[in-house]
Amino acid sequence: MIRHVVLFRKRADVAKDAKLETALAGRMTALGSEIPVIRSWRVAANELQRPISWDYVLETEVDDATALDAYLFHPLHQALIADLKPYFEWAAVDYTV
Repeated sequence: MIRHVVLFRKRADVAKDAKLETALAGRMTALGSEIPVIRSWRVAANELQRPISWDYVLETEVDDATALDAYLFHPLHQALIADLKPYFEWAAVDYTV
């Protein structure tokens, strides 16, 4: 099993847009039920504001590297990434559980 963890934060060069951010977070949450290789999916907003905090975390699990690639290159995921890029920056970690 591979766990894929992604941290998101609003880009520093972009003005805060609460409506857009809520819509993007909702789309992130919904994506978990739309791609068959996903075994578990969780999106959560940060609750405590500290200098090192990011705004959202996504945690997902897939069976293996092949499934991770299927998720990463899935057209629905790619479409979401295109919409996230103008508003969020992110960092990811993938590891075996």
